[in-house]
Amino acid sequence: MDPASPRAARRRSRPGSGIARLFRYLYRVPLLLLHLLLPLPLTLLCQMPPLARLQWGSETLADRAVRAWSGGLMWVFGFRLARVGEPLPGATLFVANHVSWVDIEMLHSQRMMGFVAKREIASWPVVGWMATLGQTIYHQRGSTDSLSGVIALMVERLRQGRAVGVFPEGRTRDGREVGPFHARIFQAAVEANVPVQPVALRYGARGEAQTAVAFGPRENFLTNFLRLLGEPARRAEVHFLEPVQPGEVEGRRRLAELSRERILAVMGR
Repeated sequence: MDPASPRAARRRSRPGSGIARLFRYLYRVPLLLLHLLLPLPLTLLCQMPPLARLQWGSETLADRAVRAWSGGLMWVFGFRLARVGEPLPGATLFVANHVSWVDIEMLHSQRMMGFVAKREIASWPVVGWMATLGQTIYHQRGSTDSLSGVIALMVERLRQGRAVGVFPEGRTRDGREVGPFHARIFQAAVEANVPVQPVALRYGARGEAQTAVAFGPRENFLTNFLRLLGEPARRAEVHFLEPVQPGEVEGRRRLAELSRERILAVMGR
């Protein structure tokens, strides 16, 4: 096999197997079940009025509960979170590179935002449930009407002072590159006149575990979920980068290009 091939790269990026992987399953599966049986009902309780509207610092109790649950899930899977920079408060369009379903949980652990995600995620066990609780806006891929409705809802939320998160690549990749950003999704920031903050997501020291976290060629959500549960503990970095303020650049296409440039600058370090 060519050592430079994607399959070889994927194998090199997945250290640990056999006894070590079995050991990780032996203690992480009970931790995951505990995380589902205890913190999840409490998180759901915090979404109900009047608890949901209680303030906890600058956040509501409902938002704080979802963030805490997402951070706990990342810890169960062995991700050790490291944040660089600060997420903007208030109405902001957050745009990030897309590697896996883990991206949503990592971002939710840092800042409450309603994501734009493919409709299939709503049916995924656990993550789909939490995504819906996390104010996800679902999009039917390939549907122009669906995208128009998604952008309208994004604009509405941004004008209400809420945050929205999107993955402008439109889909996950194999972790080896950051794909082109679709400019149309940036129209919501233009219409709502809010800042865009690029976010770079890196897994492993210097991002060498991107391919390990990404979906494999024949993986679906469940098989990726189970494989990651047995992976070695690793660093997960979320870089909140310099935002693009309203009026700083002209048009949605330039917004998309500049956001991608700032993310690539971090990914290439």
